[in-house]
Amino acid sequence: MNNSQIATEFERLADLLEFQGANPFRIRAYRGGARVIRDSAEDIAVLARQDPGRLRQLDGIGKAVAEKCVDLVTTGEIPQLAELLQEIPASVLEILRVPGLGAKRAAMIYQHLGVDTLDALRLACESGQVRGLKGFGPKTEQTILDGLSLAAAAGQRIYWAQADELAAAIREHLSSCPSVTSLELAGSYRRGKETVGDLDILVVSESADEVMDRLAALAGCASVLLRGETKMSIRLDSGFQVDLRVVPAQSFGAALQYFTGSKEHNVAVRERARQRGLKVNEWGVFQVVDGQEDYLAGATEEEVYKALGLPCITPELRESREEFKWAEAGALPELVELCDIRGDLHMHTTATDGKASLEEMVSAARARGLEYIAITDHSKRVTMANGLDAARLRQQWSEIDRINRELRGEFTVLKGLECDILEKGGLDLPDDVLAEGDWVLASIHYGQKQSRAQITERLLEAVENPCIAAIAHPTGRLLNRRAPYELDVEALFQAVRAYGKILELNANPARLDLNDVYCAAAREQHIPIVINSDAHSVAGLDVMRYGVVQARRGGLTRNDVANARSWRELQEIVSPARDS
Repeated sequence: MNNSQIATEFERLADLLEFQGANPFRIRAYRGGARVIRDSAEDIAVLARQDPGRLRQLDGIGKAVAEKCVDLVTTGEIPQLAELLQEIPASVLEILRVPGLGAKRAAMIYQHLGVDTLDALRLACESGQVRGLKGFGPKTEQTILDGLSLAAAAGQRIYWAQADELAAAIREHLSSCPSVTSLELAGSYRRGKETVGDLDILVVSESADEVMDRLAALAGCASVLLRGETKMSIRLDSGFQVDLRVVPAQSFGAALQYFTGSKEHNVAVRERARQRGLKVNEWGVFQVVDGQEDYLAGATEEEVYKALGLPCITPELRESREEFKWAEAGALPELVELCDIRGDLHMHTTATDGKASLEEMVSAARARGLEYIAITDHSKRVTMANGLDAARLRQQWSEIDRINRELRGEFTVLKGLECDILEKGGLDLPDDVLAEGDWVLASIHYGQKQSRAQITERLLEAVENPCIAAIAHPTGRLLNRRAPYELDVEALFQAVRAYGKILELNANPARLDLNDVYCAAAREQHIPIVINSDAHSVAGLDVMRYGVVQARRGGLTRNDVANARSWRELQEIVSPARDS
């Protein structure tokens, strides 16, 4: 089992315990343990099998969670979860995710009406049974029905890149409203999460009605789900939800901090405030004396964090990992920015499956202000992409030599290749060919369902090859479509570090591979990351910004990013590995 699968089991356990009304401290412990497991760069299954004592050394993993990890990995189940699933149908977990319901109400509906599926819940609402329960009523019943109509869409998350396009359109649409004086987007979008479940918009305005009318007129707005005095929710034609809140100017920063999250980050913020005799919420920071609350700050996020004795923490870092430790020490990293990127070392042309010629890719890269690129078309194993054999590759490299002579040092085009790692092991082209290149990536496109041992061995062999500079899209995932390979990531990291190689952060919004947790682990282990577009067209070069957002979530600075260096400086990393 991988970390994500283990974490999911603990989240299910916490959900069912909450449904039962169990001890809230125990529920929080399991949710916290799940988060630590999901975010850990260490392989929890390996630790559980080989060194269970190490589990307790991970901050946030207590005795109960550690013991249940061992049970899960060695037996395939958590006994307590198995017992709960005998008592409570697994389908109730779907009910818990209906917007506006909550665990206590879901439990009451289940206990009194026997409702244990979404379909049964809909029938109970439509027949008026729910409104007859104590504490419910027609309004609550309708809220549940509205939530049910969104349940399927609510479970879907879109790529950050898609959310970014939507955010830009909404920002432009609302900014034209004369009464809007400040506008920002919050939530997981602002934190740069690779997928986004909804969009949160905060606005300062003297006329909330005018702003809400404007939002309702947004192209693609299918329905208004909620409209109050200061907040509004709409559903788009796609099923995606957009939430608007109109806040006073003195609370704008506090609201922005609060609704940006993450939940775990905000828990830590509130605890820090409590220790200082303060209260923090979406309305501001308040001094609490004898039950009296006096407003201190809240107009800007800087004010909020300053009131807590902290510098303002960059949104991408707000996941309750290392940010508070860094902030307290005055050591918040100066995160990499798009303008720091000087080269792009993964792209394709019409020689294989690209849509633009070699010359067109060079021209487009120069127009974007880059200093160098590597042309890395596929090798011959990728037959569906018309991959290059040795003869065609050398012909392309000859063309690159000609272009470089014409450029006279004003721009550098590297002779590159994305070389497949074969299913049986080894590389797709011989070393004497690869050695003629400037920059060779190794990647897996076939045999992705092989065992953990096979996948790992294939990657390690590629890392050990002196002709290989970097591993492309190292875990092979496709967001919302394909899980990562079964892979010993720690073994890969150790080999990359030992052989002086580089790991790619593939900026394609469907990949964003490496994820943010692995980027952070690479930074800790001083493994350089190269952010590449993997462009298959001229427009594809523009996805670089998505990779930069992901790198920032991993805490990467320009010093951690290989292609934030000049090519001459980058060669100092690549050349020793090739010569070894």
